[in-house]
Order: sequence, then C-alpha cells, then structure tokens
Amino acid sequence: MTEREFQKAQPRKQFAQHWLKSEKALNEIVRAAELQPTDDVLEIGPGTGILTRRLLPLVQSLVAVEIDRDLCDRLTKELGRRENFLLVQGDFLELDLPSVLAPFPAFQKQNKVVANIPYNITGPIIEKLLGTIANPNPEPYDSIVLLVQKEVAQRLGAKAGSKAFGALSVRVQYLAECEFICTVPAGAFYPPPKVDSAVVRLVPRQFETPAKDPRRLETLVKLGFGAKRKMLRNNLQSVIERDHLSELLEKLEINPQARAEELSVSQWVTLANELQVLNNEL
Repeated sequence: MTEREFQKAQPRKQFAQHWLKSEKALNEIVRAAELQPTDDVLEIGPGTGILTRRLLPLVQSLVAVEIDRDLCDRLTKELGRRENFLLVQGDFLELDLPSVLAPFPAFQKQNKVVANIPYNITGPIIEKLLGTIANPNPEPYDSIVLLVQKEVAQRLGAKAGSKAFGALSVRVQYLAECEFICTVPAGAFYPPPKVDSAVVRLVPRQFETPAKDPRRLETLVKLGFGAKRKMLRNNLQSVIERDHLSELLEKLEINPQARAEELSVSQWVTLANELQVLNNEL
C-alpha cells in the first residue's frame, strides 16, 4: 500500500491502530513464524491486510479477527474470495473463538499465531493466547509471533536481575520460551507511534520443573512484585512470616534481602514448592 492508501484507511485512536508499512519488518515477522503449507494461522487485528496478504499464500488456512467493522468490509471485498481465508468481526478478548469457528470445518483449530496486535491490550491478548500459570492454555499453539511495543518485548524476555524483569517476565517465561527477534522503528508505521516496536516469538512449552501448586506460584509472583522496591520478606509476609522466609531463602542460597526481580523463574518455582512443604510442616 502507498502512503496515500494508508491515509485513506483512517487509523482510529480508539483501537490503537498504526498501520505497518515496512517491507523489512513484514519479512522479519514472516521469517520468525517459520510457516509451512500445513499451518493453520490465527491473525489478530489484520487492519489493512498488509500482513494477511503475505501469510495467505504460505499457509493452509488463516483466521483473522478484526474489531473494526469498516476494515472488515474492506478486507471482505479484497480477500473474501480466498478459500483459505476466514474473517471474524469482533473483539478477540471477548470472543469464544472455538464456538465461532464451529460452523466452519476448514477453520476449526489454529496451530500458530502471527499478528501485529494493539499495544493497549498486549497483556490481555498474551494471557488469552498462553493462559495463566494456574490455568495454562490446554491446547497450546506451536508458536506465537507478535509485533509489540519494544519495552514490552524486552520485559517478556528479560533476565532476572535486570530492570526489565518483572511479574510479566515470570508469568510468560514459565509458560513459553521467549525470543526477541528484531526492533521495528516507529517510522515503520503510519501514523508512527511514540515508541519503537519489536517482533517477538513465544513458543509454549511445559516448564522443566513445574510448580507443584501453580496457583500458589501465581499468588507469590503477584505479591512479590506488588511493591518492587521492597524486599521479598516484606512483600510476602501475608503468606509467610519474615523470619521463616529468611530461613527458607538462605536454605535455597538466595540473599535474604533479595527483591522480586533478583529471583529467576526457576527460583520462583522452587520457592513456591518449598513454601508449600514448609506450610505443611508448621
């Protein structure tokens, strides 16, 4: 699409719309998805269809979910005749996609996600795709390739001890391998957002040593990062006395004065498992 054609699409602030126009970024997204002719893909927020057109010739089927009715009309006119394309109008976060797709035998289930998603709902979208620590997606995707705000991308793959490492890092890394693919500058969009973006790839998998009680782990992470500047022994005192936690941290060879961001995902899991044992003994 030309700049003039992008302008005709009239991006709407209410849907946080920014049209990707960079050929380089599009190529990186498609490359990261490692698409095969047998893949069935889900695209969230196809917008003007610039990514959709790249994906359709490469896959067995593509289901696109778009909230904007005007864009749906446009996409239907341009791509509606493609046999391997199904467009669903609605809010992805509100849709029960399996029920919506039930009448369409050729589009029952998708094994990959490839999308340039709205930045204002990135967290909820990722949670719906992966599930939560306590309730992972029972039918995980083979891979999820997303174009997101660069700051979020850095948080997804951050290592323990870094400034970017937080509750989101723990929740997502417990459920998936996270890979930062590339940075996409603001100028790659129309209109350009105020920040740079990035392509990330998430590969769902079971954590090597899973939590014995995932719900407990989820609660600990939420409490632990509740006040990031405070030490864990202060943030977790509602579930374990400070002295007992200090003893437990020492046993696990973790600094008793550690803050939440200093613990790796594995250490969070170990802490949750050991805390369960300790509570059973007390």
